[in-house]
Amino acid sequence: MTWQVLVRFFTLGWVCFGGPAAHIGYFRYTFVEQLRWLDEREFANLVAVSQFLPGPGSSQLGFAIGHHKAGLSGAIAAFIGFTLPSFLLLYLFAITSSQFLHLDAVQGAIHGLKLLAVVIVADAVMALFTQFCHKLAARLIMLTATVALLLVPGTAAQMLVLALAALAGWRWLSSDKHSPKGHDSSSLSGHGMTGINWWWLLAFALLLTLSLWQLTLASNGLMSIFAQFYQAGSLVFGGGHVVLPLLENSVGRSLSSDTFLSGYALAQAVPGPMFSVASFFGAQMWPQAPLMAALVATVAIFLPGFLLLLALIGAWQALCRKPQVMAAVAGLNAAVVGVLLSTLYDPVFTSAVTDSLDMALVLTGLALLRWFRPSILLLIASFVVTGAALAMI
Repeated sequence: MTWQVLVRFFTLGWVCFGGPAAHIGYFRYTFVEQLRWLDEREFANLVAVSQFLPGPGSSQLGFAIGHHKAGLSGAIAAFIGFTLPSFLLLYLFAITSSQFLHLDAVQGAIHGLKLLAVVIVADAVMALFTQFCHKLAARLIMLTATVALLLVPGTAAQMLVLALAALAGWRWLSSDKHSPKGHDSSSLSGHGMTGINWWWLLAFALLLTLSLWQLTLASNGLMSIFAQFYQAGSLVFGGGHVVLPLLENSVGRSLSSDTFLSGYALAQAVPGPMFSVASFFGAQMWPQAPLMAALVATVAIFLPGFLLLLALIGAWQALCRKPQVMAAVAGLNAAVVGVLLSTLYDPVFTSAVTDSLDMALVLTGLALLRWFRPSILLLIASFVVTGAALAMI
């Protein structure tokens, strides 16, 4: 079971371009539609909890899916499998030249994968809309979330939108307040808090305290690298591009401006989570042992979000079985659709579609995906070849 999780996520780690929203689309297509490891509601609940916790949202979702499938070993396998490809690529870029990225064929292939990300995210939005926005109130919550985040982007706005959506769902989606089949909500009274794993929560708090103390020492070496990246992973909500400004304020002082910007560009060019940029920065920060520094930085930046997820996922799942909480979760799920829709437009669509030909390719890919459900590997190969061919013409 654990081996299956590792193989599936390792495969996705090589092809998941497009940032967190696209990763969610890939995960849904793979684990809900193709493998049926979980259903739409279970998937949406895991998306919701990953949105509320600090850390890399899509990696936390993958961690949660692995945990759902095979327990803690499955969660660790999901993290290793999904992160290893981007870790290897960014580490190699850190110790070698990255000049080949400027080749037309390579840039064209990357552009093709960005277009595929538009297709994948659009398909996920359409499927989740059908599943969670069939009521008028849910559609209004979704539209409000979309408009609000397009007008006022940012992590603080997203957290506020999600919180208000949960409140609105609790208030106006009360007709959904029923227990899932096979669960007696009365037997779960008071179980939500007891579902918290306090040991994982204590580990998170202890490591954060030690990291903050380490930073006051102004020392160098692996402990300092761990402290800087652990603090960044603890404080970033929203993941993706949000982590880079925080890293610039911390590790950016240990790197040249050119090195930091190169890492930023490379993190967007490779598949997998953008938090893997830690491997590039870590290797650059301690050239005496770049591989060890890259490993320490990568583990440190992902660890806080995973510890919090392990601490709270049991309570979250228990709470999601309670009728009153289910209504709030229904509002939250509708808002998540809105979050994905706003992300579909900016930055996924705006950074990928530049002309009418790109738009035609996106519409063609979406039609093929919706009507024929081809293998994701076939879609990836098609967009890579098409992008590279058009760039070389």
